[in-house]
Amino acid sequence: MKVAVAERLRAGVRLLMRPSGELPPLSRRGQIFDVVLALGLGLVALKFSGGDGGDRPAPDVVFVPGEPPGLIREPFPPIDQDHVGLAVLLMLVVVLPLILRRRYPLAVLWVVLAIAPFVTDSNAALRLSFYVCVIAAYTAAVYSPYRVPALVSLPLAAFLYTQLQEPAVPTVPEGSVPFLILVPIAVAADGLRRWKRHADEGRERVSALERDQADALRRAAEYERARIARELHDVVTHNVSVMVIQAGAARKVMDANPDEAREALLAVEAGGRAAMTELRNVMGLLTMDGDGNDPAAKTEPTDPTEFAPQPGLDGLEALVLGVRDIGVPVELSTVGQVRALPSGIELAAYRVVQEALTNTMKHAAGAAATVLVDYGNDRLRVEVTDTGGTPTAAAATGNGHGLVGLRERLAVYGGTLQTGPRLSGGYRVTALIPLEAQ
Repeated sequence: MKVAVAERLRAGVRLLMRPSGELPPLSRRGQIFDVVLALGLGLVALKFSGGDGGDRPAPDVVFVPGEPPGLIREPFPPIDQDHVGLAVLLMLVVVLPLILRRRYPLAVLWVVLAIAPFVTDSNAALRLSFYVCVIAAYTAAVYSPYRVPALVSLPLAAFLYTQLQEPAVPTVPEGSVPFLILVPIAVAADGLRRWKRHADEGRERVSALERDQADALRRAAEYERARIARELHDVVTHNVSVMVIQAGAARKVMDANPDEAREALLAVEAGGRAAMTELRNVMGLLTMDGDGNDPAAKTEPTDPTEFAPQPGLDGLEALVLGVRDIGVPVELSTVGQVRALPSGIELAAYRVVQEALTNTMKHAAGAAATVLVDYGNDRLRVEVTDTGGTPTAAAATGNGHGLVGLRERLAVYGGTLQTGPRLSGGYRVTALIPLEAQ
């Protein structure tokens, strides 16, 4: 029980001693001001202590309540001529901590309080210590990040100088001494209130930033899931559609023409390999770490086809030939000056053609298709049309996500996608992607 209580006390002390903020930045002008303040206060004390000191008559003026009329109290008592050197040294020791008052505000206050009992042999130095303590107490209340220790130190300072009394604070009535020290407490309390409000506002800002960051991460995750789903759809749908058509053709001619069935099955195998290759490319992107390394590549055998680049416009010829091989007549034509384009734009254009031909195979069996790639000065136009046909069994599995994914992919580059039936029959898919003027 005692150990637990002691541990709680230590934890409480650590909590109280924890800084509640940071010191404000100290400018060169502020440093110069502190040096001038310390030396100036010391010079003023030497000037007033060099006279006769004590009280002097002033018949028409009353400065201190409770004293006889016409009496002015000197701010500093005189220095004994036999102890001038010691008094000057003590006064210098008293004012020097003020040079560091804004750099170490609470420490300076404690140093001033610690020095006070040791300068009681010099009335002038003791009175100067009181003035220095007022300045140090105000500085600690305003600038110290250790708010609780600073607040506790202020009444301790008031108690110390109340006990010292004469000649520490002879220039004011005894009843006013606590008020001179406790005034900084009000300042410190106001500063503590302001700090608490700023701390609450800071916590609210941090909470808002955390919420915004969580929302941004959620949106990024949703976008990434959509991008992955779109990429997987584009990769898988075309090859699987080709495989389904080839497998169906092989089943129909397996008994009557085994050679054609064998060729169809070989095409199914090739389509499956192509699908697996592109799937590996996509999965490789997902498993890649921040340095661009694939951890799985260290344990799995290396296949050169796994690292094939993403397809571009130069891959359209192979794509068209693959569709022709399954019996769909496709013509590919190019207009304008063929030139290299950013890989992202080429991939987007390739996916448009791939998706459009896949839809032709699924929804327009027996149709012929035409692919047009038009290189303009400031835009790339990709158009795929077909002559129309009858839907296949695979058409029932479509959900329209392919065209939605194409629109999102093109929107990244400021492109648009237009789809719809042709007046002469069939279907048209047109993609427009802006380019830099050539």
